[in-house]
Amino acid sequence: MTEWRIEELSSPEQIEDVLAIEEQSFTNPWTREMYRAELDNRGVSYCFLAKNPAGAVVGFCSFWRVLDELHINNLAVEPHHRRAGVATALLDHVLRAGLALGATRATLEVRRSNEAARQLYERFGFAVTNVRRSYYTKPVEDALVLWLERLA
Repeated sequence: MTEWRIEELSSPEQIEDVLAIEEQSFTNPWTREMYRAELDNRGVSYCFLAKNPAGAVVGFCSFWRVLDELHINNLAVEPHHRRAGVATALLDHVLRAGLALGATRATLEVRRSNEAARQLYERFGFAVTNVRRSYYTKPVEDALVLWLERLA
């Protein structure tokens, strides 16, 4: 099994790697400016990169720490590396980082149809608590709101 190295996004140049994965993963991807704003808002905004043994970025997870809550914004893996443990490694790292930052619980939204992501989150203990009707576009779809009530 491959060991993924998880590192915090630390420079604007690394945003290009994130954008490449965003565009392969989401129908309405975040922009360079959005990630630049995230990078400029340290202390609230965080983004972790998963790298393969050769140092190439193969996945990322961005989140906000809002008081005692961790708000996971995006988690994506380069298509050729999906189902290889990258998302699991990222989510595990992010939840531990959130706990170290003082978060006690975590939340996120996921497309209703994204069965693979839903299974990942359920393995970590996330549970559906609400539905946001027509939250996503391209195509229009409901978002399931998931919460993990105890990080520890």
